[in-house]
Amino acid sequence: MTILTVQHIKKSFGIDEVLKDVVFAVNEGERIGLVGVNGSGKTTLLRILRGEIPQDDGNISVNKGLKIGYMSQVFSPRPGNTVLREAEEALAGLFAIEDKIRDLEHKMGGQLSPEMMQRVLNEYARLTERFEREGGYQARSQVMGVLMGLGLRQDQHHQMASTLSGGELTRLGLTKLLLQKPDLLLLDEPTNHLDMEALRWLETYLAQYSGSVIVVSHDRYFLDAVCTDMAELLFGKLEMYHGNYSAYIKQRDERFGARRRMYQLQQKEIVRQKAIIARFRSFNREKSIRAAESREKALERMDILEKPEEEHQIMFRFEAKRHIGDIALKAEDLKKAFEQKSLFEHLSFLVKSGDRAALIGPNGIGKTTLLKCLMGRETLDEGVYAFGAGASVGYYDQRQMDLDPEKDVLTEVWDAFPALNQSQIRGALGLFLFSGDDVFTPISLLSGGERSRVSLAKLMLKKNNFLLLDEPTNHLDADSREALEAALSGYTGVILAVSHDRYFINRFANRVLVMDESGITSYDGNYDDYQSSLAIRDELDALSAQARTKTEIIKERKAGKQLEEKLMALEENVKRAEEAALETEALLNEARRMQANPDVYANPAKAAEQAALVNDLTHKLEKNYKAWEEAESARLEEATDGSLD
Repeated sequence: MTILTVQHIKKSFGIDEVLKDVVFAVNEGERIGLVGVNGSGKTTLLRILRGEIPQDDGNISVNKGLKIGYMSQVFSPRPGNTVLREAEEALAGLFAIEDKIRDLEHKMGGQLSPEMMQRVLNEYARLTERFEREGGYQARSQVMGVLMGLGLRQDQHHQMASTLSGGELTRLGLTKLLLQKPDLLLLDEPTNHLDMEALRWLETYLAQYSGSVIVVSHDRYFLDAVCTDMAELLFGKLEMYHGNYSAYIKQRDERFGARRRMYQLQQKEIVRQKAIIARFRSFNREKSIRAAESREKALERMDILEKPEEEHQIMFRFEAKRHIGDIALKAEDLKKAFEQKSLFEHLSFLVKSGDRAALIGPNGIGKTTLLKCLMGRETLDEGVYAFGAGASVGYYDQRQMDLDPEKDVLTEVWDAFPALNQSQIRGALGLFLFSGDDVFTPISLLSGGERSRVSLAKLMLKKNNFLLLDEPTNHLDADSREALEAALSGYTGVILAVSHDRYFINRFANRVLVMDESGITSYDGNYDDYQSSLAIRDELDALSAQARTKTEIIKERKAGKQLEEKLMALEENVKRAEEAALETEALLNEARRMQANPDVYANPAKAAEQAALVNDLTHKLEKNYKAWEEAESARLEEATDGSLD
């Protein structure tokens, strides 16, 4: 069923016509990936669909009562709200019903006239039925699940939301949106600021989402995992493709090739017909002139195809000036701390000639700082490292701090390579889509993607044989990422790249270095190979656990008998507390259902007795939950202390 239809939408900003003639429809359950080069109008289209800005022309039809949710890149929490409270506001309606139910339970425990008791009981029955139907009993666990899934840890839930970082605020905004479960989700770059674990959670969540989704994202791996359809904005128009990102790329190439062939055939036919017309007219006879005129009219009636156009794409390649030694980089026992807080320590790893390594790990583990230390831009507290013989190291900074905002594009690059002439510099910049007067644009006025292209142009000209790349695909649109991958595919030097772009890692890497609190672990292959290795390891661990002999198990138990006995006791406490809470919750739910039974609330004595029972069970459940939480905290604290020992 179609839930939204867009007909001939147009939108201009001054003389810049962003959307020229956008036509498409969204069906129930579709998850559409919206792609296009930077500046093609993706965010503008989402804002129009949301009703944030008006279109200049065209119509949007939506189903009656359709609830649309929109995620922007800027989220501001309510002042004074904790993280948990801010997330819970997404389900404020359900929690308001719960509060009303509690108030009614309190009233039923008091002295009421039979008429008033009847009204209270009727309202109670109505609200409890609605609360259960809308999933009220699972609401709090849903809030916790989405917060944890998106990487907002439990120890942050009682933190003031206003103190979160920009990336954490974006995740909190996404949490609220997902909890509201709108019929149509409009997501603008939802994968920004998510680590790989949170990305996998979001992919699973959206793949199972019951509503429809339109998502703008540069994360091609994410689009492959989530999308059922793709939509490309090109030259102000939108074209739909069925399937995920990989299917779209294949179909787009096929469609463009078919259009180009049809255009070329038609142009050949037009030339042929004009030649025939000219020949007929040259005969200068009445019959031949009539034939010429007939063919001219046929040409006029012909539906002339437009020449197929594609967005200009960057085209470049990296070269290494000379070969590097067998050991490209050796690092031993590296440590870096900020204000007595250790970011990483005991970090040792080896990079060999021919390695194209992706460095991955959770946000905040120190990957970017490690690259800065290797470049000498940060000072290590401990440890040593050395690049191999003949190493010439080039560095890509994701923040483009190497660029001077006071210079224009041409001067920025030329000053770095004064031995080249202007024609050579312009030629290099042309590969990165800076042509004509574009080269005189000040760095300060460039977008993030344009700054990235300037940095890549400088890196290309250096011809280093060892590249340290810090999130090189950030700010690049999908086509530019494809071009970067193509450039790296023919590179003969060594690569060490920090990246969370799994599609990019699959395309360039032959090694994955996983950085965590215990150090760096190396895996052969690309990202998918790394995931396969994890799956195999987990399977082998499971088989190994099954194959252990009783003697080995006894030895292991003896080695940590005291700790194990304590943990078992704490585990038993948690189990008893959990069982008590679940039992009380079941009794409370049953008591509420009985309270809503006409046979009960029609009898004032039974109604009062039932109300008192509900009230007692409510207080008991609160105590059970508190005991459960305390038991779980004690178990986790002991387990953590034991593992550290």
